[in-house]
Amino acid sequence: MKILVLSGSPRKTGKTGQMVAAFKDGAESAGHEVVIHDVGRMKIGGCLACEYCHTKGEGTCIQKDDMQKIYPDLYSADAIVFASPIYYFTMTAQIEDAIQRFYPTGTIDNIKKCALILCSASPGVYSASEAQVADMSGYMGWEQAGVITVCGADEIAPEKIREAFDLGKNM
Repeated sequence: MKILVLSGSPRKTGKTGQMVAAFKDGAESAGHEVVIHDVGRMKIGGCLACEYCHTKGEGTCIQKDDMQKIYPDLYSADAIVFASPIYYFTMTAQIEDAIQRFYPTGTIDNIKKCALILCSASPGVYSASEAQVADMSGYMGWEQAGVITVCGADEIAPEKIREAFDLGKNM
């Protein structure tokens, strides 16, 4: 199975990156191919609502930015993982811009599963992102494979690293 991971953290070695690395190790141990796009450090504009993609663009976005690197993996993945720190109750603006840019695709039929990895220093701030991905999964027909939340300003607990590894292994 090919798994696309969109990581919304602008920090290379933060908690989200550590959880993505553990997920990747688990997935690869089960023979899955994992492709990670660090959208938190990419230049991706949000949807402009210009409708070019649905009128003249034949399903392609008018914007030519780093999203062009993601589209081929999006169209060939069997599963997708959204990994993000929580900034003021939602996933980062960078990952939200990438998600908005799914619009030209309509439904993404090749993807069958999705998962969510969220990190925050504050408890109880995950529900908006969980609901967003649940709604998107329902609309797209994706099976939800799991949600992992990491809370706290200190080091990640070893059981959370193991949870991410196991999620990857069991995708």
